[in-house]
Amino acid sequence: EFMQAFWDIEEAQVKAIQLLSSFVRDKGALPYLLTFIELITFAMKTHVDSPKLQVDGCSLLLEILSQALEQDVVVALDENVTGSLLDTVRKHSEDEELLSLVCTLLMMISASEVAAENLRKVGVIPDLLSVLRNFLHNEQICLSCCGVLWSLAASEDNVDQALLKNAVPVTSAVLQEHLQNGTVTESACSALWALSLQGCLTENDYEPTTALLLDALRMNPERPVLVKNACLALASLLRLSEISALRFIMDSKGSGINLIKYAYHLHFDDPEVVKSICMLINEMVQYDDVVLDMLSQKMEELLSEIKSCFSSS
Repeated sequence: EFMQAFWDIEEAQVKAIQLLSSFVRDKGALPYLLTFIELITFAMKTHVDSPKLQVDGCSLLLEILSQALEQDVVVALDENVTGSLLDTVRKHSEDEELLSLVCTLLMMISASEVAAENLRKVGVIPDLLSVLRNFLHNEQICLSCCGVLWSLAASEDNVDQALLKNAVPVTSAVLQEHLQNGTVTESACSALWALSLQGCLTENDYEPTTALLLDALRMNPERPVLVKNACLALASLLRLSEISALRFIMDSKGSGINLIKYAYHLHFDDPEVVKSICMLINEMVQYDDVVLDMLSQKMEELLSEIKSCFSSS
C-alpha cells in the first residue's frame, strides 16, 4: 500500500525496496516477496532516470528470482516486467555495472518460453547486440546476453531471423574475446548452435565459425556442456557446408578429428556428450575427403568403442 500510495516519490520507492531487501534472507518470505515483483518493476519504470533505484530494484529482483529458482517456484512475468527492464537498458546504456545486473536478470527470465516471447515482443534483440558491442570485455554481460540470445533463437515460436542474423558476428566476437573463459565460451557456443539451426549464418560465416568452435573445443575440452554445444554447432555447420567440413579436418591448429577423439576420451561416460559427438560424426561421413581422413586416423576404432559402451542406446 505504501508503494502504491507514494508511487511518484522516488525516495519513498527507494526506502520501500531497501525494506523489502531486508526480508530476502528469510527463505519463508518468498511467497510474500513474489507479490511485489510488479510493484518493484513499476517503481523502476516510473523512476527510470534514477540509477540508484534501478540498481537496488535489479538487485532485489535477482535475489527474489534466484530464490524462486532454488525452490523450484515458477514465476510468471508479463510484458510489463520485461518492458520495464528493457527501458532500464535503453536509459542507462552506458552504465556498465547496472547493465551487468539487468542482463543477468534478462538471462534468468528468458529461460521461460513465455518470458522469452515477451522479450521478443518488446524488441530486445537490437538492444542486446548494442550492449554486447559496447561491453565486449565484460564477461558477465557477454555470458548473460549470449544466454538470452540462445533462449530467443532456440524458441519454437516465430523467430525474427533478420534480427538474429545480426547476432552472428557479435556472438562470434564474444567467443573470440573470451575463449579462455569456459563459462562465457559455453554460453557463446550455445548461442551459435541455436543461430545455426535457425539458418542465421551465411556462407561467409561457415569457415570462420567452424574455426572458432574448434578453438573453443581446443581450449576448454574438460567442460562437458561446452563440448556438447560446440559439437552440435559443428554438426549443424557441416550439415550445411562442405567448406566447414574441410576446415574441420584441415584446420591450421590441428584436425578436428583429434579434438573429438580427445573429447570422447574425457567424457566417454557422459551420454549427452557422446550423443553430440555421434551427431557430428554422422554429418562428417557425407563428405568423401572427410571419410578418407577418418579412416587414416582409425576413427572406426572409436566408433566400435562407442557402439560397445552404448549398445542399449
